[in-house]
This record gives sequence, C-alpha cells and structure tokens, in this order.
Amino acid sequence: MYRITKVLNHNAVIAVDDETKEYLIMGKGIGFGRKITEEIYPAEGTTMYSLQSDSERGTAEDIVKQVDPICLEIADSVLNEAEKNFGKVDRKILFPMADHLQFAIGRMTNNEKIKNPLTDDIKVLFHVEYKTAEIARKLVEEKFSVTITDDEVGFLALHVHSAIEDESVSQAMQTAHVINECIEAIEKNTGIHLETTSLGYNRLMNHIRYMVVRMNTGEKLKLDMNDYMKIKYPETFEIAQRICDEMAVSLKKELQEAEIGYLAMHIERVSGEGLNE
Repeated sequence: MYRITKVLNHNAVIAVDDETKEYLIMGKGIGFGRKITEEIYPAEGTTMYSLQSDSERGTAEDIVKQVDPICLEIADSVLNEAEKNFGKVDRKILFPMADHLQFAIGRMTNNEKIKNPLTDDIKVLFHVEYKTAEIARKLVEEKFSVTITDDEVGFLALHVHSAIEDESVSQAMQTAHVINECIEAIEKNTGIHLETTSLGYNRLMNHIRYMVVRMNTGEKLKLDMNDYMKIKYPETFEIAQRICDEMAVSLKKELQEAEIGYLAMHIERVSGEGLNE
C-alpha cells in the first residue's frame, strides 16, 4: 500500500510507502480523480520508480520536480519498448532520459539544433537501441507538435543502451567516439573509404567495439596473429599498431599485444574488399 503525496497528471503520481520512501508510480489513468493522502495499490500495467536514485543529471527527486510529466511518460514508453526488445532494463534511466527529452523539446521549439557527430556510428553500433528510441519521435510529435532530429534520437539511444548494459551514457558516448576515431584513422592510413551502410564497415565497427569491451574488462584473446600479420602484411600491422596505441591513450587502458594482429587482420580484410559492398 502507498499513500499519494502528489498527483503529477492523469497517468503519474508520487507516493510514499510505509517507510516514507518516495516513488513515482505510472500507469494509464492512475492519477485520474486522485487526491493527496489517498491510499493507492499499484495494479498490473503500472511501473514504479524509486526517487532515491541519483544519475549524471541529478537526483531522481529533483528531476521529477523539474520536468514535464509528459516527458516522464514518453521515457516510460521508451523503456517499455526496450523491455520488449532486450528483456530486463534498468528503470533508473527514466529520470535522465526524461530530463534530456525536456531539453531536446525546448531546443526544437526554439529551432536550436545540437549536432551529434556520432549519430551515424550510433545507428550502426547500437542499432536496436536506436530503433527503440525512435518511438519517442512519434510521441513527442503527438504531445508537443515538434519533431526531434536524428541527432537527438541518437542521444536517447545511448540512454537506452545505458538501461540494458552496465555502462553510463558518457561511457557509451566515449566508446562511440573512440570507434569513430579508429575508423577515421584506418581510412586515412589506408586510403579507403568506409560506407557506413556497408557490411565491411559494420564488421569493422563491431570488432573495434569488442576490442574496447576487452580493454575495459581485461578479457584476453585466445588467438595471437601478431607474428603472421607482421611478416605477411607488415604495413597493415604497423597501421594497426599505431591505432591500438592511440586507443590505449584515449581510453587510458592497457591493451594486450594480441589485439594488434587481430585488428590488422580486419583492416586487411576490409581493404581487400574495397568496402563498396
């Protein structure tokens, strides 16, 4: 049993439990006709969010006070979609996502656009997360009569990714940035152009993504191709070595030597394909 302390709108209320811990409770019509101090029993179809949590954008309690309840509803809908696509999600992401949505809507209303240079990479790297975040575009248009850009959807996709992985939005952005830098370096050093829609680009991006994961977790590669690649493709190996060194500096992590030969193999592979698939 919970006791209502504030009605946000027809679909959202704030309530306390017996220990006076506050929660945001959301569900269709849950706030309709409700009064402060009234007892409430959340039914199936409602979602509950503890207001005790903190995020990079502030405390849940502060965010709830500042954002439009409709932004909370849209964020809740995105997380419901994420749950369908990925299974269990971290619901705490609702608050920073709603906060971001409110700022994005404000920017669109004032015709102020923020460029996300990593949007194309996010679309490939976090494809399902991006598709999940896209439902916010339709809901924002319905509720606020503004259209959020692909760049804003890209930022929301990082929030979705943060809800399904043990990785903050800033970490996900850093991963996308490092991958983008690596691919640009490969293009520059090999003279080839990577089409973001090509299979070769996708393969290479995913390889670099898992390199970053291994660097962060300390996981070891079982395959060591350094000697073979150094002899067979010395120029490609040298390129891979430079890129690996730059990655280690960017991430401030130690990179195992075997990663060099493995990356060289992937660079040689896409170079041979010409990347015009």
